[in-house]
Amino acid sequence: MIPKKYCFFVFTLFVSLNTFAQEQKSKTIDSVKTEKLKEIVISPLHINNSLLDTPASIGILSKSELLQNNSTDITTVINTVPGVFMQSSNFTTSRISIRGIGARTTYGTNKIRAFYGSIPLTSGNSETVIDDIDLENLNQIEIIKGPLSSIYGAGLGGAILISPQLSKTNGQSAGISSVFGSYGLLKNSLNYSLNENEGSLNISYHNLKTDGWRENSAYNREGITLAGELFRKQNSKLSYFTNYTYLKAFIPSSINKDAFENNPQSGAATWVASKGYKEYKSTLSGLAYDFKISDNVNNSTSVFINYKDSNEPRPFDILRQYTFATGARTQFSGNFKIKETGIDFIAGVEYFTDTYSGNTFENLYQQNNGQGSLQGNQLTETDQKRHFYNIFSQLKASLSKYFEVQAGINYNKTRFELTNYTENSDQEYSYDGIFSPQLSLLFKPNKEQTVYFSVSRGFSLPATEETLTSEGTINTDIKPENGYNFELGGKFYFFNKKLYTEISVYRMEIKDLLVAKRVGDDQYVGANAGKTFHEGIEITLNHNWQINRFFVLNSYLGASLGKYEFKEFVDSGNDYSGNKLTGVPANKVNVGLSLNTRLGIYFNADYQFVDAVPMNDANTAFSDSYNIINLKTGYRFEILPNLTSHLAAGINNVTNEKYASLILPNAVAVGNASPRYYYPGLPVNYYGTISLNYLF
Repeated sequence: MIPKKYCFFVFTLFVSLNTFAQEQKSKTIDSVKTEKLKEIVISPLHINNSLLDTPASIGILSKSELLQNNSTDITTVINTVPGVFMQSSNFTTSRISIRGIGARTTYGTNKIRAFYGSIPLTSGNSETVIDDIDLENLNQIEIIKGPLSSIYGAGLGGAILISPQLSKTNGQSAGISSVFGSYGLLKNSLNYSLNENEGSLNISYHNLKTDGWRENSAYNREGITLAGELFRKQNSKLSYFTNYTYLKAFIPSSINKDAFENNPQSGAATWVASKGYKEYKSTLSGLAYDFKISDNVNNSTSVFINYKDSNEPRPFDILRQYTFATGARTQFSGNFKIKETGIDFIAGVEYFTDTYSGNTFENLYQQNNGQGSLQGNQLTETDQKRHFYNIFSQLKASLSKYFEVQAGINYNKTRFELTNYTENSDQEYSYDGIFSPQLSLLFKPNKEQTVYFSVSRGFSLPATEETLTSEGTINTDIKPENGYNFELGGKFYFFNKKLYTEISVYRMEIKDLLVAKRVGDDQYVGANAGKTFHEGIEITLNHNWQINRFFVLNSYLGASLGKYEFKEFVDSGNDYSGNKLTGVPANKVNVGLSLNTRLGIYFNADYQFVDAVPMNDANTAFSDSYNIINLKTGYRFEILPNLTSHLAAGINNVTNEKYASLILPNAVAVGNASPRYYYPGLPVNYYGTISLNYLF
């Protein structure tokens, strides 16, 4: 098949480039030292802080990688991680799947847990949103692929860990930046930071606007982020964080194949007529206290709140939602010895509760003289409370100089209460406790190479709509999805740490597959309908070549070759066993390079190939494969002592490729109309950035 040939060609080209780089090294001036790749440090909440010594596949996105495009859309950056596929439509709707997990979710992201520091970003409804936090406020993102971490809840798809941006240099600094581009794109940002011995302060504001390139797709988001540390002492510190976001985003919705091919800038007729949008205010705040109990034991304890007030006028109704969540997490870590064996440990508990209130009203937009949505009589009213706790632990033991073993377990207990005022019903329900074990072996032949094997179990709780019957009552027959993941991988530095290579091979089978069947415009019922099978190979290559004392070339390759299919799946009498899994490409390749100079001038280029995506369970409709090329050039320079500037310009989708940036899995045809599977991706678009930073 063409995709596999293409992947092999790109892989061969990359390896050839690295080999050529090593041969050319001897021709450079003797006084020039080739820079080594820095060893990657991961979140301190892991049992290891080195990526090399972690027996798991973890995708890392550094600060510079997060800002390598236009600093407004995280989708392009997330997709450089092998095995991870993020689809997005004009900032308003997105879906993340990891190794095929979560690909069939109708809207949004579930089956994946996300954290900002130690604060959960995943709601009690199992929905994860990471788009609200400005990219410039992130220091690093770690993506744990598969249920390999008992510490972060053993999510079936994995976990996304976001590290907040904190000042690392003493003193004060301030900055201002602007991004402007095609289709009315404008983002303005302000930031200030203070870092002293006793504590630190980081405050930032951003406003992001775009007119959108499709009908009814204007977008406006602004936010304020405050983060830092207080009461710093040798053995303790208090960290704080709060983020406020206001968003109003108009929704063009999906379109059918004919519109996608001939008029992709159009929106769905009913959404355009009703001027449908979503608008919300959200606040996320947390405190974390870290302290050293003794020479061998540390503790990290955090508490948080999360509030969201949302309004979403849609053609079929107007949805008002309120969510208030609170929680706490405490984690002990340390080490001890049993005879001559050194053991590191982490153990703790996490508690989460949220209260959800949802109301729907008539949308009388057809009677509003073309002015868009108009609220009518109330249709439904429901309240839900969801509570869960995770008890987790993980151990690492050094069996010898070359071998380590890690073992962990997570126990989850979830219960919820549902009040349906429309039906005048009150129900309570709880799932059986779920144990999720994990075992890994790590072999370290030397300090620069490791090989690991792991087996782990994960689970995914149903979303609210998947737990309900068509009458709006709790379906007590619904079970959480669960499955075992088997993985073999290796992480290697070569050529004096100038080339980093990572490869992983995995196999996972998911049981009690959840299927959300649409029974109304915004009503779904869930059923456990079978099994899915996930296996694949992931390859990561990062190379750093100092050509001479003036030029440095950095390059990367990320490739995923997968096989995702229904192993056993019967839905409404239709047998889809053996079909390809809906909503995820089997193969994905990303290649990029960055040429940097001592003058501060740089040039970036990245390329992405995405294979065809099955759009329905019957495999009768597929989106086309596509290729995207992005280019960027910039200049960093000092204007005055302590005053620096950054100018940049870029082109995304250079070849003006027509592609679906998001597909709606299993879209249902209404009447004689064709199914609306497609959210068109942006055509060729341009942007520029300018920033000033001053260090006091």
